[in-house]
Amino acid sequence: MLADGELLLPADFGDAGQLALVEILEDRRLLQQIEVHADEAMVHQREGQVKPWVTRADLLTALRLPLAAAFPFVHQPAWQLALVGAAAASDFFDGMLARRFGASRAGAVLDPTADKVFMAAAFLTVARTGLLHPLEIVGVVARDIVAALGYVGAWLWRRPTALPARAGGKAVTVLQLLTLVAFIARSPLVRPLAWATAAVGLYAIWDYGRAAARARAMLTRGKGT
Repeated sequence: MLADGELLLPADFGDAGQLALVEILEDRRLLQQIEVHADEAMVHQREGQVKPWVTRADLLTALRLPLAAAFPFVHQPAWQLALVGAAAASDFFDGMLARRFGASRAGAVLDPTADKVFMAAAFLTVARTGLLHPLEIVGVVARDIVAALGYVGAWLWRRPTALPARAGGKAVTVLQLLTLVAFIARSPLVRPLAWATAAVGLYAIWDYGRAAARARAMLTRGKGT
């Protein structure tokens, strides 16, 4: 029989048969502490795992590089659309594989590089047609330009900051792909989509900048403690 305010909880202390008797306080601070320590233990366990250099997801990621090289030389709309579709599928499935089986050290650099190389090649092709003004092209890829400059700056100053994908960045990628599809179809929506991409890109730049500043602040506070 347990006294009032006590609860018998199973806990893993190296022996699956052991049980821990935990007193539940009215303000539940003890349970909150248990949850925090459990989360910290999981984080430390993940951090202790050494990531492989290359995984199967990276093979899909690398496919976007030859697709980028081919895009400027393909002039038939059906083949251009096939290249865009293949690049989008590569981006989707490599992320799914990375989440399922784990990311690699090479993938952290290869994935954003492949994305930006493909978009650069595709929108340089768009620029050559004159359907969009050069400043509109810059607006469409502004997020990628700033991200590339940020990566180079972090590498030069040796202050890398790992940030997970955010909603704004994903929205920019989707709008970029839609802009390419509109370009291939010679749709009148190509300019409105380009402007929408530029607007969301500005938001994504601000959002990632804010997240990076917070991450650096937390890292600085962590080193100070």
